[in-house]
Amino acid sequence: MAAQTYIAISELHPNFSHPKVAGIIIGKTDVKSFPDRKNIGMDRFTFGFTVKDSPDFFINVTAWGNDEYINGLSSSFSIGDCVIIENPLVANKDPEKGDRFCPTTPSLYRLLVTEAHSQIGEPKQFTTSDRRKGQRLEVKLFDDSVSSFPLVCWDREAIQLVQTLIPKETVLFIADAKISFDSFRNGMTATVNSKTIITVNPDTREASVLFSYAKEASESGALDQDEKSEDETVDSITDVYTVSQLKKKAQENPETFFGITYSFISKLDLDSSVSKVIRTRCSRCKFQVTEDVHSCTNQFCPGRDEAFSATSGFDLLVDFTDHTGTLHSCTLRSPVAEKTLGCTTEEFTSLTDDQRTAMKWKFLLERCKIYIKILPSTKTKSGIRGVVLACSLADPGEVKQHMSALLHRL
Repeated sequence: MAAQTYIAISELHPNFSHPKVAGIIIGKTDVKSFPDRKNIGMDRFTFGFTVKDSPDFFINVTAWGNDEYINGLSSSFSIGDCVIIENPLVANKDPEKGDRFCPTTPSLYRLLVTEAHSQIGEPKQFTTSDRRKGQRLEVKLFDDSVSSFPLVCWDREAIQLVQTLIPKETVLFIADAKISFDSFRNGMTATVNSKTIITVNPDTREASVLFSYAKEASESGALDQDEKSEDETVDSITDVYTVSQLKKKAQENPETFFGITYSFISKLDLDSSVSKVIRTRCSRCKFQVTEDVHSCTNQFCPGRDEAFSATSGFDLLVDFTDHTGTLHSCTLRSPVAEKTLGCTTEEFTSLTDDQRTAMKWKFLLERCKIYIKILPSTKTKSGIRGVVLACSLADPGEVKQHMSALLHRL
């Protein structure tokens, strides 16, 4: 029985023998390699992650091993997953070395995971108190009033149903789900239970309106702008990539991720017609409209019976290029575009053609520091889409430093 007991992070101590910790991954770094001092010509691989088991306690974990073990382990779980860490080494923090580059944690210790002694199994299946096998799946729901609301499924049939649905293209009518307050998230959640009935794409006017809204919001990128989390702030993005590394990571793991690239802007059509640079959209459904209309032309707009309001902003598609390739058709929208260009939409419309061309050449073929969000996309040839979160002309010294580091990684 003792081997099955989980130790709370708050109670960990170096004297514990064969500890077992369960928690949620709240942070994770990319895999890095270093020359192995004991085996000349060989490399050691490592990556780190942070695991949390209560609202107040979390701890940093570092995994070490060979290429196959570390890359296999890293790809087996992501931020948001629950994991069990068996037999890690509990060590004191070393603020002068590795812990300087890790998140600050309330724990006095850190965990070390090695191939020979430790094991991480992601408990997508687990054993309940009465020794039955269990499983759990969580999905995010959205409508015109909220961009993300969690729905938790414990039942095998519900999980199998939800896994077959197409994200952003499926409308669900969910009756009699359990609604409760989640203290860990500090918000409300829905849970599927034995009373719950889920109807997929119901044939109702409300479902048709919601489907149209989801389609327009998805195509316009409005959902990307509304989906905010603490991990998405520009200040928290530190990983630097070449263009080819961005593409490779997106192909290997088709999930949203963030990064920095020092690339040249190779396409920036500021001297196109104003209507192609600045677009006006309905404030409710994000459907594109012309400036002179007084109502939304989307017949399924959820705000058709309300007073019409619209917003105008930069809506650009830009290309980024470095020595490894080009990332095509990245979205650059207001307010990021206004900060990048140093110009509001009102100021832009008053510029002459020559002034717009001059603004274009201030950035075109110049090395920029670009904070970017990469998303999977079925609408692009490459299968990915980039959204610019921040962009500015790069400092040459900073570029030299990071490009040197990237070459060493390669």
